[in-house]
Order: sequence, then structure tokens, then C-alpha cells
Amino acid sequence: MINKPQPEEYPEYAAPYVSLVLPDNVLDLLTDLQESSYIFFSNLSDQQAGYAYEENKWTVKQVLGHMIDTERVFGYRAFCFSRERTELPEFDQDVYVENAHFNTQTIQSLAEEFKAVRASNLYMFRDLKSDQYLNSGIVNNYKVSVRALIYMIAGHELYHLKLLKERYLL
Repeated sequence: MINKPQPEEYPEYAAPYVSLVLPDNVLDLLTDLQESSYIFFSNLSDQQAGYAYEENKWTVKQVLGHMIDTERVFGYRAFCFSRERTELPEFDQDVYVENAHFNTQTIQSLAEEFKAVRASNLYMFRDLKSDQYLNSGIVNNYKVSVRALIYMIAGHELYHLKLLKERYLL
């Protein structure tokens, strides 16, 4: 079991994400979300997935692409910090989405990519020793621990799923 991180283990912007994750087993939650999110997105048509609820807002495909990008980045940070204390650059989510081609992909392809990225991270997270979860590094002048990054992945997904269901009426 990975204990919930303390507030000093993550930047303030991550607090809403971490707060969404109940202090149960975060790896079980990530495993459950892997399947339920995959099913959720797989059941959408490409027309539904191309919808944005407002002008200049991301489409469902772009939201899922952003979730994949964020999981990759947070997973990479967790990987690096579990091995060595280091400093890594920030990433600008808007630039990443702008430079991706999520809207030209099928929602099924994106759902499968999401599932694969999650599977890869779960293999890594499960293989870490308990002391490695407490390792930390620096991102954009913020200290962040490995366990905080794992909680941030889960909370970020929960956050976006809630927004999709509320604002996109899916």
C-alpha cells in the first residue's frame, strides 16, 4: 500500500488532484480506472469524441490525449525520481495538445493508447520498493515525491472524467 502523500510532497496546483484520491490502495484504483476509463472512451463514437462543449475548449479526443500525455510525463518523472534525485523540466499542457494530432485519431485508438500507457506505469509502480515511493525530485522549482506523482495521475484522471461527464454530457 502506498500512503497518501503529505502536502509538502507536491506543488499546490496538484492539491485538487491528490484530494480526489481516497487513502485506499492507489494502485488498485489505477488498475480499476484503467479498465473503466478504457470502456468509457471506447463506447464513444468518433463524432461524440470530436465534440467540444464550447468554442476554444478541447474536444473529448483532446482531453483523452491530454490525459495520456500527462500520465506519460508524470510516470516519467516518477521513474526518474525513483532512481535518482534530479531536476526535470515542466511541460505546457496547451503546447502539447496543440502540437499533437488527437482529433485525427480514432477514439478507439486513443483509448487503447491510454490503456497501454497505464499498463506500463502500473508495471513500474508495482516493482518499486517502499522507500522509492518517498524519493523526490524537482520540477519547475517544486519538490515532488514519487508517491505524490502516482496520486496525481489517479486524481488527474478522476478530475477530467468528472469534467467530461458534467460539461460534455457523455
